[in-house]
Amino acid sequence: MDKRTFTIGILSLTAVMLFVANLLVPSHAEAGFAVKDRDYSAVTGHQQAGDDVLYIIDNRNGQMAAFNYDPSRRSLVLRAVKPVQDAFAGAGNMK
Repeated sequence: MDKRTFTIGILSLTAVMLFVANLLVPSHAEAGFAVKDRDYSAVTGHQQAGDDVLYIIDNRNGQMAAFNYDPSRRSLVLRAVKPVQDAFAGAGNMK
């Protein structure tokens, strides 16, 4: 085996390993975008703890639910359900 064949073999092996590693990386929630429809809105954001959070807003009755991803359960966990107005309760007092 000459040097050229060895180099091509190593580069090919490295390319296959990088391709497999790219497929095995778990995807994560991308915070910073919103999806709005007539009945519901979905917004992602960051929490102070560093986690991503998914907010689902029911536009008909004004309720908002916050969900976090729990890696140990591998599912979304409901954190709180509150009226949307609670998020803006202190905003009217600003001068």
